Amino acid sequence: MFIGHFGVALAAKRVAPRTSLGTLVMAAQFVDLIWPLFLLLGVERVVVAPGATAVTPLDFYSYPLSHSLLADVGWAFLFAGAYKVVKGDSHGGICLWFVLLSHWLLDALTHQPDLPLYPGSSTYIGLGLWNSRAGTLIVETAIFTLGARLYAKGTRPRDFIGGFAFRTFIGVLFVIYLVNFFGPPPPSEKAVAVAALGMWLFVAWAYWVDRHRQVNAPPPRPALITPPPATEITPEL
Repeated sequence: MFIGHFGVALAAKRVAPRTSLGTLVMAAQFVDLIWPLFLLLGVERVVVAPGATAVTPLDFYSYPLSHSLLADVGWAFLFAGAYKVVKGDSHGGICLWFVLLSHWLLDALTHQPDLPLYPGSSTYIGLGLWNSRAGTLIVETAIFTLGARLYAKGTRPRDFIGGFAFRTFIGVLFVIYLVNFFGPPPPSEKAVAVAALGMWLFVAWAYWVDRHRQVNAPPPRPALITPPPATEITPEL
């Protein structure tokens, strides 16, 4: 999954309004942000295998440190804990924990059974949505569209950049998604890793977007209508 993870980050702004969209995007894509580093170090492996699934030509041969369930739970605690220490925001930290762990859950929906439960596990998870091009396109687009809509309704631009940066952020992500979806396979494992490092640009872009937008104030609560004080009635003589 690609833009679906961004959809989760965008939607999470409604739950954690004090947390920057950049931090939410970093959490949602964290394991994919560190994964290319492990590839370049030779710790994890991916194989370019056209036809591996209907959607992606990549065979995720080994990635237990970045994509196993236990590792992702650990990354979620580290990420949320660091945010809590730096920002002092417990609510935001809890939301980031769930956002980061949502990456594994969404990957479990789309991947072939290649997600290990823990490093060294012989049990692999994956429901294989990637075997259906139409199903993948519908599900990911729906998650991304819903997230973008929730973010747009929950915030408003501070200036021209706030509108322009957000619209181009959404547009560029969707174009890249379509290019990856319908384009040719990458030439090599190293090319996959280098291209994946470009994801950090979208983290910086999300911080830029959020600095030029502000959270909409919640609607005022309706005032409680209190009955007029009772008046004492003096009986007539």
